Amino acid sequence: MQLNGSEIIIECLKEQGVDTVFGYPGGTILNVYDELYKHSDEIKHILTSHEQGAAHAADGYARATGRVGVCMATSGPGATNLVTGIATAYMDSVPLVAITANVAVPLLGKDSFQEIDIAGITMPITKYSFIVKNIEELAPTIRRAFQIAQTGRPGPVLVDVTKDVTAAVTEYEKQEIMPVSRSTDKIKEEDIDAALALICSAKKPMVFVGGGAVISGASEELKQFVDLLDAPVTDSLMGKGAFDGEDGRYVGMLGMHGTKAANYSVTECDLLVTVGARFSDRVTGNAKKFAYNAKIVQFDVDAAEINKNIKVNASVIGDVKEILTRVNAKLAQQDHAEWVKKVQALAADKPLTYHKDVLTGPFVMEKLYEITKGDAIISTEVGQHQMWAAQFYKYRKPRTLITSGGLGTMGYGLGASLGAKTAVPEKTVVNIAGDGCLRMNMNELATAVRYHIPVIEIVMNNSVLGMVRQWQTLFYGKRYSNTILNDGVDFVKLAQAMGAEAFRVTKCEEVEEVLKKAIALNKPVLIDCVIGSDDKVFPMVPPGAAIEDAFSEEDMK
Repeated sequence: MQLNGSEIIIECLKEQGVDTVFGYPGGTILNVYDELYKHSDEIKHILTSHEQGAAHAADGYARATGRVGVCMATSGPGATNLVTGIATAYMDSVPLVAITANVAVPLLGKDSFQEIDIAGITMPITKYSFIVKNIEELAPTIRRAFQIAQTGRPGPVLVDVTKDVTAAVTEYEKQEIMPVSRSTDKIKEEDIDAALALICSAKKPMVFVGGGAVISGASEELKQFVDLLDAPVTDSLMGKGAFDGEDGRYVGMLGMHGTKAANYSVTECDLLVTVGARFSDRVTGNAKKFAYNAKIVQFDVDAAEINKNIKVNASVIGDVKEILTRVNAKLAQQDHAEWVKKVQALAADKPLTYHKDVLTGPFVMEKLYEITKGDAIISTEVGQHQMWAAQFYKYRKPRTLITSGGLGTMGYGLGASLGAKTAVPEKTVVNIAGDGCLRMNMNELATAVRYHIPVIEIVMNNSVLGMVRQWQTLFYGKRYSNTILNDGVDFVKLAQAMGAEAFRVTKCEEVEEVLKKAIALNKPVLIDCVIGSDDKVFPMVPPGAAIEDAFSEEDMK
């Protein structure tokens, strides 16, 4: 059948099973939005307050479901406003398709109004970026974009379509889209056997879990592997929920703000089995001193991550779920009871602590976990509150923590929470923010109200840029350069002005009642939690130090 470019875009989205798109219209993409209007009963469009919010919402939708998130924007500033969101998705391997429109082909390269080479701009932060200048290429390009976004290590793909292509007409034939198969072509039996040889000879093994285990849906296989290996488990920020945070073998997060038990145990272990993690600098600390007593086995879908940051002794390349399935089939039951007991004793001896006599971020997170019973989706911004959310909320299932790990994007969480709640409406969705981050994206509260998306925004309000101030306190002689935010902004009134409910808490005893009320309201709610300006995230590894040099507040006395 004969369809124009805009009709083809919508039909291709329907082919892919897309039910929600996040975006912001403008001149060059008007044809597409006109077509969206005609299909509003099939594809829901969420108009965010800013294009960056649309990209983050699509990202949150993808992280909560494992499906491809979709965002749209017009040319020029509309497209460039997506860039931070696309980069965020790229760093955390999130499947995303960003569709932008550009000026007509005859106007390209002439500095036309709102013309920008968005495909060129995004090339380093996408798996692939396309510009479609020919109507015949439109449908195949969109289909390829969705395939690329989901294949192997997921990531964002950009499709830029010129305005004349959105209006041009060509023959369109619907296709049945087959599910993307798991990446198994590089899994070699000899690699598995080499890994197993190291695994079976270990006396003090540790398992380190990253985001790849979440992405591949490998939780069951991971649990079986850990039980067979009989080893303690630690994770990265992105790996949270892949392994049950309440399991007795779990000793907390690894790295700069990881637990002492995790950091000390990884330093002492003789084997580190790394499942879907890329050895970020925030995990390793001083790479030369990372796990220096251990042989390292790495399971990862991306061959480029092998020996990139940390030299490994064995590796298996492929989908983590499939690798673990094959390893488990060959792995005999191991016994490391004495080592596990030692690590568990270390964890009991060096627990995470905080001041319990005043309102703090950790207290709020523990209370939130208690009330939700761990059955909520938690999104976060970036900073101290993000670390408290990672440390003090226990993630028992994958896709329950949605946060910017690799890029560390302030302003990410609120948009992401809208995407997550839209994708999984039956779940309680809570965004944990700092007052600095809220200033970057508070406009998306209006989006939540407009579409009746009942997310809860918890603001750890310390009137400073907390994490930067923490570094200034510890390493910059308390020179608080441009980190103080005591300007009298009232977040409760702001939220109310946007149509949301809002509460302020200043004492521990107020938190439970307000949290329960916020959940019961089933509408957008902001909770302004007033905490101390000098509250810190501990433990902490100093920059450039080994992870075994992690220190807590009591170590500073």
